[in-house]
Amino acid sequence: MIKKVLIANRGECALSILRSAKELGIETLVIYSKADAYQSYIYIADEAVCIGDKFSKDTYLNMDAIITCAIEKGCDAIHPGYGFLSESYEFAKKVCDAGLIFIGPSPKLIKLMGDKIGAKNLMEDIKVPVAKAHSLDGESEDEILEICDKIGYPIILKARSGGGGKGMRRVDSPENLFHYIDLSKAEAKASFGDERIFIEKFIENPRHIEVQVLSDGNKSLHLYERECSLQRNNQKILEEAPCNFISYELKEKLYKASLDCVRATGYLGAGTVEFLVDKDENFYFCEMNTRLQVEHAVTEMITGLDIIKEQFRIASGLGLSINQDDVKVSGHAIEVRINALDPMKDFTPSSGKINFLFTPGGMDTRFESAIYKGLEIPIYYDSMIGKIIVKDQRRLSAIKKLRRAIEETMIDGIETNLGFMYSILFDLDFIRGNISTNFIKEKETDLIKRMKEVRDNVT
Repeated sequence: MIKKVLIANRGECALSILRSAKELGIETLVIYSKADAYQSYIYIADEAVCIGDKFSKDTYLNMDAIITCAIEKGCDAIHPGYGFLSESYEFAKKVCDAGLIFIGPSPKLIKLMGDKIGAKNLMEDIKVPVAKAHSLDGESEDEILEICDKIGYPIILKARSGGGGKGMRRVDSPENLFHYIDLSKAEAKASFGDERIFIEKFIENPRHIEVQVLSDGNKSLHLYERECSLQRNNQKILEEAPCNFISYELKEKLYKASLDCVRATGYLGAGTVEFLVDKDENFYFCEMNTRLQVEHAVTEMITGLDIIKEQFRIASGLGLSINQDDVKVSGHAIEVRINALDPMKDFTPSSGKINFLFTPGGMDTRFESAIYKGLEIPIYYDSMIGKIIVKDQRRLSAIKKLRRAIEETMIDGIETNLGFMYSILFDLDFIRGNISTNFIKEKETDLIKRMKEVRDNVT
């Protein structure tokens, strides 16, 4: 088993990894920036090192500083968590070249699956459906227009490297095509250091379904599916497992496609294979995330497995602790992300000191966060400050439990999106499962109106 791990992340992600490591008897080292000097996990870890000032590029994205710290402090492994360097081929390679264990797949696999066009080509080779796509590589404007006509509008522009909705632009006609291409390239360059983009056929009103997979090199298994259609600006805001609104036959196809991908690549570790599903249950490979997902907790709730512990086991060469037959689904779980954003001001980021905090509890209710009363929320990083995850026997009862959990949650001093998330839980289309990736876009105005009415009645 790994003896000491450097956790190359922050916030609730770092805390989740730290907890699993401690339960396995692994010594923990956390890094932090000066802006994060009072994060709670710093006091819980066995050791903590300030790695730089405030900005991500100088701290959580500083590859050489992180690796040097790991070596100097006697670590034998680095866990990247999600975001930051978790899907960086360069970082994974540097970690391995330094003689350390990178808790994730090999650098070669990160590079393969991180190239969206390369990943699509692989999936086509193993007979998994993909949406029509074309990578832009120096074509003239006339050639690009011809390519888009062949694919058929609407199209979507995507970054070839990275994910999280960065660089994505929907285009409905040729009029603004090149303007959006410029915007997409600029955002991709800023986010991933790679301005390459590709054109893909836009699937109208799809569901976003993903399959969690684990592989230790000898055996591969799936942990069923997650419904991740509720997104704002291509960022997930609510996830649930399992998905009650697709057929058993489609689920089996998604599991098979995901495991075929794992076996074709020789994948090692935890990963997520993502699909778009249209109204006729045609499915299309979207991408593979070669890391831990923010929403891994909903899968843990319905399976009873600790995915991070399995990552540690695989990276230590011990292999998976379970077989496919051991993985059973129990109940229904839903997660909402807590973001320091102000929905009443077009979801602008909110920072400041938390003056009061009360967190939800009760049976099968998880509050995943590193925040506490008195903590200063900085402006330098992603707005997510936590998650609430609940589980109950049925989806409707899980929705009711999540309403109760949000009602209990009190965070004073900063604005959050919890009121907005609460309003979603009363929407009839959401309750009935009539959702797609366009749900928030179509209903945002009404949801904010409902949120304001609830707030006015309370105050």
